[in-house]
Amino acid sequence: MHPSDILMYGHLTVQHTIEQFPAAEVGTTGACGYWSVKDLVAHLSSFEGALVDILNQFVNPGDPTPRLDAFIQRGDQFNDEQVNQRQGMTFAEVYAEYQSAHAQVRTLAAQLPAEVWRQSGALPWYGAAYDLEDFIVYTYYGHKREHCGQIATFSDRFKSQ
Repeated sequence: MHPSDILMYGHLTVQHTIEQFPAAEVGTTGACGYWSVKDLVAHLSSFEGALVDILNQFVNPGDPTPRLDAFIQRGDQFNDEQVNQRQGMTFAEVYAEYQSAHAQVRTLAAQLPAEVWRQSGALPWYGAAYDLEDFIVYTYYGHKREHCGQIATFSDRFKSQ
């Protein structure tokens, strides 16, 4: 498995999906429950920020991990809290935040040797049987694909307009 490819393809999926979505409708609710596309991108941005903290703990052990801590401790509340924190931001600002966090992810990921990616139990809160590659595939790549599918389906609503 190549973590850099997994990260790249997940990101390209987000970019392509956002580029195809009608810009005038990013604030329309209903893309995923009551969330708009802007909210979904805010949600993905918060996850990307948590991933920055996850990867940074391997590169710079001992650095604070406030986003990861919130991700772990707040559980289901994390999602709505993070989206709500971005309500005052424009879509462009939310998307730029996502892009910036992803750039940090790529920089940090490039610094990790293969054995770190494949070390079972490296994320004890995720499960002893899983490694960082598993986490990237399931929690990031799969997550992005799921929400991008929702955005693409939601965009069908606006095609006849």
